[in-house]
Amino acid sequence: MTNRKLLQTAAALALLVAAAPALAYDADWKRGRIYYRSVCTSCHVALPVGSINPSSKTKAEWGAYLQADRHAKGKDKVSQYVGQAYRNSIKASNKAAEKFVAVPDPELADDLKAFLLKGAKDGDAPASCS
Repeated sequence: MTNRKLLQTAAALALLVAAAPALAYDADWKRGRIYYRSVCTSCHVALPVGSINPSSKTKAEWGAYLQADRHAKGKDKVSQYVGQAYRNSIKASNKAAEKFVAVPDPELADDLKAFLLKGAKDGDAPASCS
């Protein structure tokens, strides 16, 4: 009887592990759009570089940019601008940062990526920042 219970437990565990990828976070491109337009764009407009539209790059270019994790010509990391520390630092002056301050960094990064890929030059819905 003990071997049978052990086998049942092992089988249940195997099913749980196999189902784990199905439980992966499904990025929310709409939340990424709000963050991009409210946080990223607000900073870029104030800088000499100006606004950067998602449709200014292809999906491959956005993917490579995010993968490299290099912002401002390599001076900063992209991930720092999606991090809770950054959101906390600007939340007093940015309502979107305040709204998303408790969102886990990996989720917000995935949301932002989903928006950029959807809004890319060759994406499903090329987007501007207007």
